[in-house]
Amino acid sequence: MAIELNHTIVAATDKKASAQFLADILGLEVGPQYGPFTPVEIPNGVTLDFADAGDGPITSQHYAFLVSEDEFDAIFGRIKERGLTYWADPYHHRAGEINTHDGGRGVYWDDPDGHKLEILTRPYGSGA
Repeated sequence: MAIELNHTIVAATDKKASAQFLADILGLEVGPQYGPFTPVEIPNGVTLDFADAGDGPITSQHYAFLVSEDEFDAIFGRIKERGLTYWADPYHHRAGEINTHDGGRGVYWDDPDGHKLEILTRPYGSGA
C-alpha cells in the first residue's frame, strides 16, 4: 500500500466557523462533526479536521491546495468578493498580487486564526 496523507488537525478558535470559512472559499462542504472534529474533505480524500484550540495559543500552519485553472478562477473570485487581503508570496510582501511560478498561478491568504492558505495551479519546481 502506498503511503497517503489521510487527515490533519487544524487548531481553531471556533472550529465550525473556521471549517465553514475554508469550505466556502474552496467551494467544498463541511462534513458532519466527528468526535471533537469538524471536517472538510478535500477531493483527493484528505480531510482537514478542525478542532477548538481551547485556551492555548494557535500556531500558524501552512496549507496549500493544488487546483485546476478553472478552480483557481472560482476560488480567487471568492477571495476577492469577500475583500480578503491576498499576497503573491508566503511572507506577505507582495499584497494584491498573484504569482506565476512554474508557468502556473498561485496566491496566499489567511484564515481567521492566521493559518496561511494557498492555492496553486502547478506544483513548485514543475518547470515552465
